[in-house]
Amino acid sequence: MSEHQIKFYQTGTFTVGNRLLQPDQRSGQANIERYNSLNSGHRACQGCGEALGARYAVDAAMRATEGRLIAANATGCLEVFSTPYPETSWQLPWFHSLFGNTAAVGSGMAAVARVKAKKSGKPLVRVIAQGGDGGTTDIGFGCLSGMFERNDDVLYICYDNEGYMNTGVQRSSATPPAVRTATTQIVGKHPGNAFGQGKDVPLIAMAHGIPYVATATIADLRDLERKVAKAMTFHGARYIHILVPCPLGWGAKSADTVKLARLAVETGLFPVFESEYGEITKVTKIRQLQPVENYMKLQKRYAHLFGPKGDADAFARIQAIAQRNIRRFGLLGEEEPEIIPPSVQADERADKV
Repeated sequence: MSEHQIKFYQTGTFTVGNRLLQPDQRSGQANIERYNSLNSGHRACQGCGEALGARYAVDAAMRATEGRLIAANATGCLEVFSTPYPETSWQLPWFHSLFGNTAAVGSGMAAVARVKAKKSGKPLVRVIAQGGDGGTTDIGFGCLSGMFERNDDVLYICYDNEGYMNTGVQRSSATPPAVRTATTQIVGKHPGNAFGQGKDVPLIAMAHGIPYVATATIADLRDLERKVAKAMTFHGARYIHILVPCPLGWGAKSADTVKLARLAVETGLFPVFESEYGEITKVTKIRQLQPVENYMKLQKRYAHLFGPKGDADAFARIQAIAQRNIRRFGLLGEEEPEIIPPSVQADERADKV
């Protein structure tokens, strides 16, 4: 798909003046005819990154499919704040799955949609499955891997707020090291979440050789919209992992949600990239490298690392993680990323859809 290289003026922010662009270059949310798939009236916390990410992602998918879209949604914050019985904020066919089987439910939906389109001759209805990091990287990980293995025609979107926020801020396998949660308290020699645990699901998705994998954040919503639209041009299993800061769980100001997402990228702690069939095709370079301290000081979950009794060793190890990401993904300068898993031929995967 074609991509527009947009240049715009900045006045101390990263906002885009859509009114200065041609209509076909404007974001989906700038269009008065946007779908409003996640409508007003939901009960998300003030400054919720997940609500913002879901609104942009689902609307972008609706736009790309001309409204021919259905969704499966795991239990979690997104489900709870958008559908308190008997109300709903969703403006598309939407199904609430269990915590751990969302990918499998989406696969079933896609199979039914394919049969119905074949029998009726009508355009294919596309499917998205979505959940938080708990329902994706932990409880639903087996179903997700199965969806990738079968190459089912589903776009799975993970809204990563780095913990089980809906049930009291417990640790998930996406929780960063040294972070304080309800289950990783600040006790012991190295308080907070342990180093060397968890899993990197975007890289695991790439190892399955599926058609499309991408990471994104709510700090660049135009990039998020573009990646969702691009994902819908593929058939087969696709995966987008979106960082969505949680003011409540992170102990941050609601006004800093977008700033935190941007700093996660600018420090190198959250690499933003795309891959197709197991090979990295595009990496978002860091515009202005920031020390991890600038990111961590805005969050109370890292507060124990600072001050007279701070954990200098943990701080240094987190900075080392950021430097490793910068080196591995080529986030600075012209260097290419080092991570290129074995590729799978596109036609081989397409035959299995």
